[in-house]
Amino acid sequence: MNNVIDLLKAHRSIRKYQDRQVDQKVIEELIRAGQCAATSSFIQACSVIQVNDPTTRQEISRVAADQKYVIEAPVFLVFCADMQRHKLACDMHQAEMLSGYTEQFLTASVDCALFAQNLLVAAESIGLGGCYIGAIRNNIARVDELLSLPEKVYPVFGMCLGYPAQDPETKPRLPVEVILKQETYDDKTDRDLIAAYDNKVRRYYHSRTDGKKDDSWSEQISGMLVKEARPHMLGYLRSKGFLLK
Repeated sequence: MNNVIDLLKAHRSIRKYQDRQVDQKVIEELIRAGQCAATSSFIQACSVIQVNDPTTRQEISRVAADQKYVIEAPVFLVFCADMQRHKLACDMHQAEMLSGYTEQFLTASVDCALFAQNLLVAAESIGLGGCYIGAIRNNIARVDELLSLPEKVYPVFGMCLGYPAQDPETKPRLPVEVILKQETYDDKTDRDLIAAYDNKVRRYYHSRTDGKKDDSWSEQISGMLVKEARPHMLGYLRSKGFLLK
């Protein structure tokens, strides 16, 4: 349809990188592109920490299920939902900030996601590739400690970036008919559509792994959602001043 849509539809997670550095001026320009994402009520509640230190990266990799590309990627960024600067803004005007609201947690977290996706698309547009690292939340308190995060700041996810050294297929997404609903939430046909999609995903995994992985989307989801999902997160977030009200 156009180059932007083609770029978005061609997204793949890239986990192998060329031995080639990314110029710091390029990284800063990508940050500016991220800043131009929509932001709720202009709160601009995302901070990004660029982690270069090999020892810190090694420890973050260990926490994040030993994902080695955290160590190997030329660039590793951690996106943080940040309400600390908003307290500073209130202090500058002798105003008492009312914090701890669930809405503030949501808007700051969404701001981070929008910022990061803008940044990744910008990176892909200039030939870089990347991969989100949500597994930093496996031991989020340790990542918090490593990055010296103050109250009202929490790490949402990491991102590896670099020049790709692989060319994986795009992973098939759910049918538009499952995602786009008209007027009300009607899922009468979703089961059949998901069953057909499962076959497509199974073929994708067979192709990508030379037959070593035999899995479908619904099997993955049903296997994942019968397990606890980082139950430590609520206590951690409350300790940082989020989700109190």
